[in-house]
Amino acid sequence: MPTLNLFTNIPVDAVTCSDVLKDATKAVAKIIGKPESYVMILLNSGVPIAFAGTEEPAAYGELISIGGLGPGVNGKLSETISEILQIKLSIDSSRFYIKFYDSPRPFFGFNGSTF
Repeated sequence: MPTLNLFTNIPVDAVTCSDVLKDATKAVAKIIGKPESYVMILLNSGVPIAFAGTEEPAAYGELISIGGLGPGVNGKLSETISEILQIKLSIDSSRFYIKFYDSPRPFFGFNGSTF
């Protein structure tokens, strides 16, 4: 159930969006150690964002998971997602924040119930 919610201030076409979604899904699943079938990625493009006083390309992300997170994993996730954003969207890693949440099982719902 890892869920990565990404926001960027640049417009993203459908092909590039699909590439980001696929790459991020594979990366999150591999790094956290959960099946791709459990991973959800959202990409919100064209969102007004000011970072360091400018509206140059930037991004913000939140990754929520039930377990699997920790200092080493979080660092690898930050590095890998930054690389995806740099390669696919030309967003410099110095203009990307990501926040990690380790959610208790009863606080995350799926299929009409909770985990």
